[in-house]
Amino acid sequence: MARAGFWAIESHTIRFGRDGRWYSDDEEIVNPRIARLFSQSIQRGDDGEWWLVVGDERAKIVVDDTPFVVQRVDGSPRSGFTIELNDGSTEPLPAESLRVAPDDVLYCDVKHGHYAARFLRPAQAELLSHATESGDGFALPLPNGASAPLPCAGSDRRR
Repeated sequence: MARAGFWAIESHTIRFGRDGRWYSDDEEIVNPRIARLFSQSIQRGDDGEWWLVVGDERAKIVVDDTPFVVQRVDGSPRSGFTIELNDGSTEPLPAESLRVAPDDVLYCDVKHGHYAARFLRPAQAELLSHATESGDGFALPLPNGASAPLPCAGSDRRR
């Protein structure tokens, strides 16, 4: 059996996992160029379903949690933070959208607030290394002395 890769678009099930990896029929797509192409080709249909659109080819896909994951965090409270997503793009961290899910995973909004992104553990650890205690919880210091509260798991902020 051929390893998942370019032929994955012909598969029965293409899935983007909570772990930030692509799968073809539950076999990880290990080719980083194919994984990047797939991450850059996600679209949400009017019906709410997720699609992989590459050229003229379309395939319905399964997105386990979010269509994007935060792979890396750069910056500091002084300069501000930048996040790198699985599609290779970078953008300023929208700190006001940070939220924590019941499983203690951090999320934020990306792509001008159109999508949610799940932080992978290394990126979450990097960002939270800058957090400070604030009242009954924690906050992320930001430039100009501002701070963004980090809502606790179970808060009413949307995911």
